[in-house]
Amino acid sequence: MNTGKTIFAQIMEFLPQPEFRQCVNRYQGNYKVQSFSCFDQFLCMAFAQLTYRESLRDIETCLRSMQPKLYHMGFRGTISRSTLADANENRDWRIYADFAQVLIHRARHLYRDDDFGIELDQTVYALDSTTIDLCLSLFPWARFRKTKAGIKLHTLLDLRGPIPSSIEITDAKFHDVNILDDLIPEAGSFYIMDRGYLDFLRLYLFHQSGAFFVIRAKSNLKYQRLYSHTIDKSTGLRADQTILLTVMQSSKDYPERLRRIRYFDTELDKKLVFLTNNFVLPALTIPQLYKCRWQVELFFKWIKQHLRIKAFYGTSENAVKTQIWIAVSVYVLIAIIKKQLKLDLSLYSFLQILSVTQFEKVLMLQLLTSVKVMECPFPTVETFLLLFRFSIDHFFQNLPV
Repeated sequence: MNTGKTIFAQIMEFLPQPEFRQCVNRYQGNYKVQSFSCFDQFLCMAFAQLTYRESLRDIETCLRSMQPKLYHMGFRGTISRSTLADANENRDWRIYADFAQVLIHRARHLYRDDDFGIELDQTVYALDSTTIDLCLSLFPWARFRKTKAGIKLHTLLDLRGPIPSSIEITDAKFHDVNILDDLIPEAGSFYIMDRGYLDFLRLYLFHQSGAFFVIRAKSNLKYQRLYSHTIDKSTGLRADQTILLTVMQSSKDYPERLRRIRYFDTELDKKLVFLTNNFVLPALTIPQLYKCRWQVELFFKWIKQHLRIKAFYGTSENAVKTQIWIAVSVYVLIAIIKKQLKLDLSLYSFLQILSVTQFEKVLMLQLLTSVKVMECPFPTVETFLLLFRFSIDHFFQNLPV
């Protein structure tokens, strides 16, 4: 007799299933599918992300060992390694990309009033990319160099959350600056970028759209100073200038004035020069905004450490993109649950608890409030043993008689 819902089933209840079905129907994902639907595929891959499964066989073995509970966890199809592999190879990855955007939209709405360290009413985005290395012999379609393969994740991160606003997956040869062509600038928003995105023609399109940018300047920038503004050097500021570009092509691409701010970072012992088209914010706010760009680096580090996007369950481009988009969906789903349940836990601690309690039949809120987890970058031995003991106790309590 089944009593209560497993933790996994409670997590999946937060999924907007009508929107998921719309994504599936948009690409005919269940066309001629008899037993293993797109939702079954999503559940298997989400389970693998939450419990850190290493391979398709690992997923199959783990889920089949809990066969009596699978129906109540939402699974309707038979779990098979070959069936899951075929689904990852053949079902359109755009189904899960579109669904991830649905979850991202919900998460951004929940986190829209969060503070990210600077008092600013406008939306602030950080744009950056990270490369995921692949084995050339297994992923020949992602050839990067003679002996190397890889893909790039271009991420526009909303700093309130932080929640990825958009993600593009390209081959590793794709230059970062080209991703600006795919962005639609939001009027009044700020875009924080490193100097790899410095292209004055593209930045001028941001300016014409009413969006603001903050970007590192290159050391060989040629310009004419028009005005110098008063600064407080005790804050680290060294210059606040209004400039015009003097190189013929640059001045043609960006004919308007720019604001150049020079700043000395005492922590890094380094001089930094920023360019922006915003002339209203205090000069010190510009380097503070750029410092917040580090959150996108932390986001990349976090998902590489805690989600399965470095070891892949399939070798085709479709399988890789499917796994990445489902991983992003899981990240955003956990962020939604954390916000809706008003949990005072980091996403790291939240996932650590979930990873060992997926089959437990206990209220998720009760579980999260009863297990006290120390907030630290890495789990202590005491924390690990506490979670392990909790998992084992509940496992044996729910064994069939």
